[in-house]
Amino acid sequence: MKLLLVVACALIDADGRVLVTRRPEGKALAGLWEFPGGKLEAGERPEPALIRELHEELGIAVKEACLAPLTFASYAYPEFHLLMPLYVCRRWEGTPVSREAQALKWVRPGKLRDLAMPPADEPLIPPLVELLGA
Repeated sequence: MKLLLVVACALIDADGRVLVTRRPEGKALAGLWEFPGGKLEAGERPEPALIRELHEELGIAVKEACLAPLTFASYAYPEFHLLMPLYVCRRWEGTPVSREAQALKWVRPGKLRDLAMPPADEPLIPPLVELLGA
């Protein structure tokens, strides 16, 4: 089975809310909410990949020193096995905007469970709630 490494980020605003994005129509798992991030390119380390993805998806600039690893998900989809580290980021430059036709939403950590999310994202919620509270 193919192993797919994807990085994700919990951007946390000054009010303790987390940014989630909605997968656009035409993509796998369309309509589900997820943490921003994406696939690593060949030879890319996770942190630079996440910095690149956040800039491409949201138009923000993040420094590697502002990314703190929190937890990871390991999930077997039928076609591949997904390994996804989740980083926390509280400092970035710019205002997150949709650059890939995805909806954006700031959510309290305790309300993340109310959103329809991909199964691989669900185990990432409890460590966020523990870190930030409800």
